[in-house]
Parts: sequence; C-alpha cells; structure tokens
Amino acid sequence: QVEFVESGGGLVQPGGSLRLSCVVSGARFSIYKMDWYRQAPGMQREWVAGVGTSGNTNYANSVKGRFTISRDNAKETVYLQMDSLKAEDTAVYYCHGPNPTMAWGQGTQVTVSS
Repeated sequence: QVEFVESGGGLVQPGGSLRLSCVVSGARFSIYKMDWYRQAPGMQREWVAGVGTSGNTNYANSVKGRFTISRDNAKETVYLQMDSLKAEDTAVYYCHGPNPTMAWGQGTQVTVSS
C-alpha cells in the first residue's frame, strides 16, 4: 500500500520561504509522476505542481516563478521549494501519485502571515 508522508510546513511571514518534503513508500517511486496539491480552508483541493519521471516540471499559474518542484528517486522523496510566499498560499499541502485510488497523506500545514 502506497503511503505519502509530508513534512516541512510551518508559519512564515509574507515574502519568506519554506521547503516541503514528501517521502513515498510502498510504491515504485521512480516510475511515478508526482504532484503537489493544496487545500485552503473552505476551498477545494487544487493542483500546485508536478514532476515527471525524467524531471520535467509544470506549475499552476498562481505559483509559477515562485515554487520549484523536484524529486530524489534514491530517497523516494519529492520536494516543493516555496519562495516569495503570499498570504494566499496558506493551505494544507499534500503530495500524491498518478493513481487517484491512492490514499492521501495527512498533509503539512503552511501558514503565511505577519
């Protein structure tokens, strides 16, 4: 059974940075496209960024130029470097694989506030 364990969230001031990590177990990580999602209070979960098996990346327009997704296949970990954070980035952040039937992890809370 695939498991996603996110970490690295916290409270940061606007303009600050955070680096999220997601360790994946129970799956052939290296063959999966991996994505980050987020869910703000009262809002639906939204896609943030994705990284393919060859390292190709894509981003939601709202985070393009500020966030960077990467992966380390040896560590079975996907990262999300978040710079120039804004209040509207406040959300619980999740990583997930390509199969929608995979269970979601607990996520990691990111709060951007002065």
